[in-house]
Amino acid sequence: MLRSRAATATKTAAAAALALRRGSSMAEGPVGRAIRAKLQAALEPSYLRVLDESHRHAGPPGAESHFAVVVVSGRFAGLPPLQRHRLVHGALRAELAGPVHALAIVARTPEQWGADPRVPPSPACLGGSKHQHPEAEPPGAPAAS
Repeated sequence: MLRSRAATATKTAAAAALALRRGSSMAEGPVGRAIRAKLQAALEPSYLRVLDESHRHAGPPGAESHFAVVVVSGRFAGLPPLQRHRLVHGALRAELAGPVHALAIVARTPEQWGADPRVPPSPACLGGSKHQHPEAEPPGAPAAS
C-alpha cells in the first residue's frame, strides 16, 4: 500500500511538472488564471504559457506579482516587437494596474515559434529580490558617511 501511494504521488508530481512545461493552468492562482483567460480571448494563441515567477522576488507567498508569458499568435504577423507587447499589455490592462508588478513577454508568430521554440530566461530581478545584490548593503547596516 505504501508503495502504491508513493507511485501515485510520483505520477502526480510528474504530471504537474509536465503540465507547467506545456503551459497548463494547473497550479495557477487567480491572477495567473485571469492572465491566461484574457490573453486567450484577445490573441487566440496557438501556444500560451503563463508562469508565475513571484517566488523569485520579495513579497508574501502567493503574491502573484511577477509573471512571464510566452504567447504564440497569428495576430502578431507583420507587427514589430513593440506592437506585440502593446497588444499583450492592452489585454492585461487591469492586472498591470493592480496586482502584477512585472511581466516578461515573449511574443512570436507561429512561424517564428516553429523555427525556434526556445525561450530566453527571464531577466534577473533588479529590485525586491529575495537575494541581496552583492553591491547592496545588508538591511540595518549603518549608512556610509
